[in-house]
Amino acid sequence: MYKILFFFFPIVILSQNNFEKGQILFNQKKYSEANTYFENHLKTNPEDYKAIEYLGDIAGYYKKWDEAIEKYKLLKEKFSTNANYHYKYGGAMGMKAKESSKFKALGMIDEIEESFKTAAKLDPKHTDTRWALLILYLELPGILGGSEKKSQKYADELMTISTIDGIMAKGHIEEYFKRYTTAEKFYIKGVNLTHSKTAYQRLINLYQKMKLPQKVKATQLESEKYNK
Repeated sequence: MYKILFFFFPIVILSQNNFEKGQILFNQKKYSEANTYFENHLKTNPEDYKAIEYLGDIAGYYKKWDEAIEKYKLLKEKFSTNANYHYKYGGAMGMKAKESSKFKALGMIDEIEESFKTAAKLDPKHTDTRWALLILYLELPGILGGSEKKSQKYADELMTISTIDGIMAKGHIEEYFKRYTTAEKFYIKGVNLTHSKTAYQRLINLYQKMKLPQKVKATQLESEKYNK
């Protein structure tokens, strides 16, 4: 009995170490190395769904959309009430659609939309999903269901969840439709609210589009002041 336990004990420890090493490497952004450890871990723990999620995330990082889709599909079907799995599945599908032919992408739109809407329904505070839906409806042609009204709906929802997300979402919509003056007002409001590097970068990018080099420089200097 003791010999049997002793025989299996190193395997358990090795498997555990594979997962832990994979996590450490993943957090260090050494994704290729982390991938190997997670795959080895799954050989002895095939139903470790966190490891499967990590592999999906790594596949997404390397733009291996089919692999990411496969992993996230398994997760969303196994955990149908997990909003994040539906969101990640829709995101991977969306990225694949962008790199596919228009004809192929057309056949993927309904599933992408449904995945995001399911995630939004499951988690009323899932900001990433609402950003995804906002962008989806901005970029979709009207004949396929795209509309500014739908995008504004999700910008409004973002505003109730996170003021800064709502402000930046409103600015993004204005920028998309080239209403740059209004977009600037939203982005300045976001900058004044948080002084975050992300908010400043949105404003800098807008000024670059507007070809206002002096404002670009001034905003960059202000950002550096608050984000040392």
